[in-house]
Amino acid sequence: MKQYETVIGLEVHVELATKTKIFCACSTAFGGAPNTHTCPVCTGQPGSLPVLNKQVVEYAVAVGLATNCTITQYSKFDRKNYFYPDNPQNYQISQLYLPICRNGYVEIETPNGKKNVRIHEIHMEEDAGKLVHDEWEDVSIVDYNRSGVPLIEIVSEPDMRSADEVIAYLETLRQTIQYLGASDCKLNEGSMRADVNLSVREVGAKTFGTRTEMKNLNSFKAIAHAIEGERARQIELLEMGRSVIQETRRWDDNKESSHAMRSKEDAQDYRYFPEPDLVPIVISDEWIASIKAKQPELRAQKLERYKKQYDIPEYDAKILTESKHMADIFEAATAICNKPKKVSNWLMVETMRLLKEHDMDAADIHFSPVHLAKLIDLIDAGTINAGVGKTVFEMIFEEDVDPEHYIEEHGLKSMNDEGEIRATIEAVLRENEQAVADYRSGKEKAFGSLVGQTMKATKGKANPALVNKILKELL
Repeated sequence: MKQYETVIGLEVHVELATKTKIFCACSTAFGGAPNTHTCPVCTGQPGSLPVLNKQVVEYAVAVGLATNCTITQYSKFDRKNYFYPDNPQNYQISQLYLPICRNGYVEIETPNGKKNVRIHEIHMEEDAGKLVHDEWEDVSIVDYNRSGVPLIEIVSEPDMRSADEVIAYLETLRQTIQYLGASDCKLNEGSMRADVNLSVREVGAKTFGTRTEMKNLNSFKAIAHAIEGERARQIELLEMGRSVIQETRRWDDNKESSHAMRSKEDAQDYRYFPEPDLVPIVISDEWIASIKAKQPELRAQKLERYKKQYDIPEYDAKILTESKHMADIFEAATAICNKPKKVSNWLMVETMRLLKEHDMDAADIHFSPVHLAKLIDLIDAGTINAGVGKTVFEMIFEEDVDPEHYIEEHGLKSMNDEGEIRATIEAVLRENEQAVADYRSGKEKAFGSLVGQTMKATKGKANPALVNKILKELL
């Protein structure tokens, strides 16, 4: 049996986080009634002229700097001609000849150690509209709200060899761009999309095989499945003595299979020429320096700082820094209560549990770090116990309540009166004579049962340390 190697390159489209579109003042907000975020420019009306959004250039340069690219200081837009119903002008304004960023790389972690995935280029372009297919009516309708939303396309070299490497590359890109604030990179909303160019060749071969491009990939899971499926399909063709056709294929995640969409176009098929309605972009050294000066601390730097500054394990630091939003909450809460390990525990255990239960991302957390820090201090002061703390935290997570007010309003303060606790335990002992006898005969588990009965009798409010102390005295 021949051994095959997979060769993968990616084209990653990222919608930038500008308030307005790339060439007009229409809103880029996700959602909205169809065709309401539109104007003559983004719907391709005759006589309308584009005006470049400066923030798009700054975001593109910021991403280029963060991915070790060379910035093209004299850059141009080009016109890419093709007809498709969701493309109102019958051309797309993009960059072919002088893309804004070139020759970069992203470092990823693999089972065999660190690896650099090279970036061929990053270019700016406008997004197309969106076709909605109504199978019941057998018609397609178009929404131009997305038309003209600014994109950067990040084109890698064919340096990846497995689905795991692809996912590591995409996760690193997503974290970097989110840290920069250049995009929210939500795959489910289409603000980050990846097309996979894949070929296979015999191990040891010097030349690449024929590649296909896989589209319609809107989750990391779908990307991984598409890579495994296309690899298997191409190997099967080669084993049968047939050729792989260079084409664009559409992945169906429900059927876990792909089908051909069209033959793969080359650049000459698009009849590119310089965009006549836009002047060249000249990026000075000073402009680059000002963008660089505003770059935030990225994840790799933050990870190293956390381990040193907060003395927390690397595993904890990795979880906390996966999301910039999570890291911001950690730092803000720690600055208030000065208890980094406890803040880390609440975020890594209870917060992660609730995110999973609510099917949310860390970016969707909306509670205040002030309330988290206050909750930790209240537990440490013995105002409430840890069990009640978890209940209160759920309300903080869901409604961002002030824990102090919530505890007061709902009568959740810990019972710290020794006399009251002693009287409750005495009643519990009278009602659980068998458990008392078991404990005195050496069965340690009976002690836990009696603690549980006491906490139940006090509705979870008794101070656990006092319960243990008094119970041992009485026994």
